[in-house]
Amino acid sequence: MGALPARHHNGRCSDLTGPSVERGPTALTTFLIDLSPHDMQRRLSDALNVYVDAMRYPRGTEDQRASMWLEHTRRHGWRAVAAVQGDAEVTERPDAEQLAAAPLLGVAYGYRGAPDQWWQQQVSRGLHRIGFPRDQSALLMSDYFELTELHIHPSAQGRGLGEALARRLLADRGEANVLLSTPELNGEDNRAWRLYRRLGFEDIIRDYHFAGDPRAFAILGRPLPL
Repeated sequence: MGALPARHHNGRCSDLTGPSVERGPTALTTFLIDLSPHDMQRRLSDALNVYVDAMRYPRGTEDQRASMWLEHTRRHGWRAVAAVQGDAEVTERPDAEQLAAAPLLGVAYGYRGAPDQWWQQQVSRGLHRIGFPRDQSALLMSDYFELTELHIHPSAQGRGLGEALARRLLADRGEANVLLSTPELNGEDNRAWRLYRRLGFEDIIRDYHFAGDPRAFAILGRPLPL
């Protein structure tokens, strides 16, 4: 990626595409929509339910995360997208109001990184610890989009929605790079890891422990545009 060494409206859902019929055990007609901060607030419970089910977290986790997700909507460069389920029997294109109430299948959001953000501070410390060149670290941390959350409900996984949301979220971003963190996994053997590798994400830091979290994480990144 560009900064790395070679080895390394107020309103409803504002836009839509589709329909996209995803073939799997059960056919789904899905639409991708952009979410405004108002949309995220209105559908926060649905989005957090997707997050909890996708991550297999215990119920109640959504209550702990709600205020943070709302705070994120106020960060510079915040953008969110969602996948919603359409009615496969309806041939006419649904309007934005119908999609605003449609069942949520997936959600993704992120924002521009900044020095006052905890995640950037943690990653900067990690880069220092592994001996990452200081000038390249400063360049990387000065111009990136943090892909903060990307979740697909288990009932809709395996149909390409994760990649579709990621591509929509990252389209036309002005930052030089995109960064994310994901839990480490032996053999990188799950859908999230396969998606990130398919999209060209490379290792920045491996086996990193964020303060207060016993799990090991990988920090991955790649240049923009995709």
